[in-house]
Amino acid sequence: MSAETSIPPPRADGAELPVAVKSLLADAPIGFGLIGSDDRLAAVNQRLAALFGATPARCLGRGPAELLDEAGDPAGAADQRASLEAVRAGGQAVRSRFRPARGQAWDLTWFPVADPGTSEGQVAVIALREHETGASRLEEQRLRALLQVGHQILWAAGPDGGMHEDCPQWRAVTGQERESYLGRGWLEAIHPDDRPRVERAWDDAVIDVTPFDAMFRVRTRSGGYDHYRARAHPIVDGAETVEWIGTFVDVTTEREADELRQRFNQQLTEAAMRTVRLQKATSDLAEVLTVDDVVEAMSAIGRTDVGAGHTSLVLFDRDGLRLHPMAADHRSPGASFSLDHPDTAARAVADQAPCLAADPDELRALFEDAPEVGELLETTPERAWAALPMMVAGRAIGALRLAFHQPREVTDEERVFLEALAGQCALAIGRAQLYEREHDTAQALQHSLLPEELPVVRGVRLAAYYRSGSRHVQVGGDWYDAFPLPDGRVAGVLGDVMGKGIPAASGMSRIRSALRALAFSMPEPADVLTGLDRMFSATEGMDQVTTLVYFVLDPATGQLDLSNAGHLPPLVVAGNAGPSLLESEPDTPLGVSAPRGHHKFFVQPGNTIALYSDGLVENRRRSVARGLDELVTVAASAPAEAVGDPQQMLEYLVESMLEGYEQDDDVTLLAVQLPVIDSGPER
Repeated sequence: MSAETSIPPPRADGAELPVAVKSLLADAPIGFGLIGSDDRLAAVNQRLAALFGATPARCLGRGPAELLDEAGDPAGAADQRASLEAVRAGGQAVRSRFRPARGQAWDLTWFPVADPGTSEGQVAVIALREHETGASRLEEQRLRALLQVGHQILWAAGPDGGMHEDCPQWRAVTGQERESYLGRGWLEAIHPDDRPRVERAWDDAVIDVTPFDAMFRVRTRSGGYDHYRARAHPIVDGAETVEWIGTFVDVTTEREADELRQRFNQQLTEAAMRTVRLQKATSDLAEVLTVDDVVEAMSAIGRTDVGAGHTSLVLFDRDGLRLHPMAADHRSPGASFSLDHPDTAARAVADQAPCLAADPDELRALFEDAPEVGELLETTPERAWAALPMMVAGRAIGALRLAFHQPREVTDEERVFLEALAGQCALAIGRAQLYEREHDTAQALQHSLLPEELPVVRGVRLAAYYRSGSRHVQVGGDWYDAFPLPDGRVAGVLGDVMGKGIPAASGMSRIRSALRALAFSMPEPADVLTGLDRMFSATEGMDQVTTLVYFVLDPATGQLDLSNAGHLPPLVVAGNAGPSLLESEPDTPLGVSAPRGHHKFFVQPGNTIALYSDGLVENRRRSVARGLDELVTVAASAPAEAVGDPQQMLEYLVESMLEGYEQDDDVTLLAVQLPVIDSGPER
């Protein structure tokens, strides 16, 4: 921050100057004092106190006039009152002369001092003994040193506003010669766009004899521009302006930091709005059951949250060979087409990447002036297009196609948002298609809600295991997920929605979708669980108990941040130290209002973190506490090849823990391992 004055203001509670300033002024041949808005001395050095016939301790809390009255000098007291009133009334420096009862006369200068913390200013008083040339030079040197401590360049100008003495520090910054700087030459170093404004402000201040304060860009010796703030006060003697004293302060760092804060705040605001829209879309899509319902919901989302003039879903037919457009309005969506058709949706599905055209020219260039594009442009008001592939379990099921009535550039942030929206739409379509297949609803839905494949992340090995515990084709509530984050970290979650059947599966899918949406914009565990609590309270029944463990792992550092919503503690399998359970107190299940926290751990190379459902450790014959003890014991007996391979470790744990017991619940596990360097190819 730029300094408001060369002398830091006192603290309100103690009214003390900083130690460095006190030591600088303690033995100076000048007198110095700082008078608060109550006209009492808040700081004073020995020399000024002696001038008023008192000690510094006796001066604090009293005004100069009060001290002189007590010393029997009513004339001197009257002069001090008049000077103080003049500087407060005029807002300018005032000079006066004071001769104590015994001793040589002193010149006093009263300066208004801006205090950014209050609307009322302070006054600094500096006393110089007459005819003490050596002391005056020392005083000037010390004051200049004090200003330099605050990174301020001191300058002086004549009554007419022209620089009348050299300023080597300014010239060192700008590269100006002495002759180029003097007079009005210093203005030549100011950026041409700022110069007229600064010159007008300086002229107005000189004419009106008012303080000058301006910020501008200055050309430096290197040829670039830095930001500076110039401030000046007139020194008056009676009705005449003697000179101007001012400072230049480099505020480039503060200006850049302020601009960075503004950009960051804007990005946060935009990200928050996108998160809100994405959460709302996720919630809306979580309520639908059929494909037609998804199309209807996406049409409303495209219109209200994206600003699209027309929204359609383009889905593969049953044979997976042709794409079939579906729209909620009465407009005919058109016939089905193949992947080589000149259409943005077909291109997005074929490339499994967004296909964007900001205007008709881009659309023509994209499809090399295909006749179908010309026919489209002649019959539609659409003038910009965006198509996003919809993926379920790594497979394209179609595309979300948005059309706009005006040319429109899609920014990188908007594209990420649209990709996330397409992902939520894909999940909703996947659920709806499975729901509509009544003969295979339960089994197909269960597999669609669990990742078909785990992502490949450099420096991390992921593994998962699922075994249904139902004797019938019925959906369970266990689930897991893992996905890379944009910042290079990897997120993983394992949860359990209590119960069976469609209600448990629907709740599971809503939570999984919401978690991904939240992790996309604010991946930290405590933030994600807090967002899930809000969603849970709005969409889920309180009798539907849901627990989960969510973590974020940085492969580069091994730092693992984890939040536990009422779930079982993760298992740590370490080759040398032996297995253990993470010692962290779990929070409440989802939907139970409570502050969410997270725990930070560091995973060593070769260590494996395993999450699991209660079906692994609990059954009719074994309590949870006993099962946890057995889990640690079983992990300690794992062979070396299992310890080094997370997939083998999960299979070993399941086979060992279920041996001799009848499985009566789903068993779900997710493991993440930081492999030892050069330990083999990633899996």
